[in-house]
Amino acid sequence: MAPATNLPNHFLASLSPDDSDLLRPHLRQDDLTLRSVLFRPEEQVDRVYFPTAGIISLVVGLSDGHWVEAGMVGKNGVVGGGSALDGRVAINQAIVQAAGSSLTIDTEVLSRLVSASDTLRAALMRHELASYAMTQQVAACNARHELEERLCRWLMLTRDLLGSDTLPLTQEFLAQMLGVQRSSLTLIARKLQESGLIKYKRGHIQVLDAVHLQEASCECYAAINHHFKRLIGWRPSEPDG
Repeated sequence: MAPATNLPNHFLASLSPDDSDLLRPHLRQDDLTLRSVLFRPEEQVDRVYFPTAGIISLVVGLSDGHWVEAGMVGKNGVVGGGSALDGRVAINQAIVQAAGSSLTIDTEVLSRLVSASDTLRAALMRHELASYAMTQQVAACNARHELEERLCRWLMLTRDLLGSDTLPLTQEFLAQMLGVQRSSLTLIARKLQESGLIKYKRGHIQVLDAVHLQEASCECYAAINHHFKRLIGWRPSEPDG
């Protein structure tokens, strides 16, 4: 039998029927409230999240009080899945970047299910590899690429995960996630708007020209999508409408 394909979370939809049957009785629907923190560094991860709408950012805190995003997860994957593999505490902070919803499961329950199913364990390990590849790519991107390229990459990835050309983002939050001054981000965002790639209104960014926005992105946008496609079969689809 083929995996289920009608679930809004790609990871869950990609599982075999047997693994889906294992998980289904233990999943519950939860809201993802904007800016809510799901777990912090050094905390035990009690729940694992399979987002069905919205985006969760994985961020790293610095000694000066700033936070920088190391990756983002939406309907393509899992947040906190590694905790079910080895019982580790969180190494970063998970914060809701865009409000939405998620199917969730207790970490201890998922750990037991993973122990009972080699195929479920393998699927979760592939996802963790994809997430690790993403954080490595983002680290390289932040170190080597210009802010304009990084911003375009970030906007394209957000567009993919939301499945929408309308992104509910403030420049302040964008600057925080990219680890830059808001004034620097404002200049780049204004340039993209003047070029007709985006339109910015307070609290929202409208993608007007995704083709050229992608061309303006660094190589890391394609690389991150390639990792997820190769390891878990995820590929973004065009937004509806």
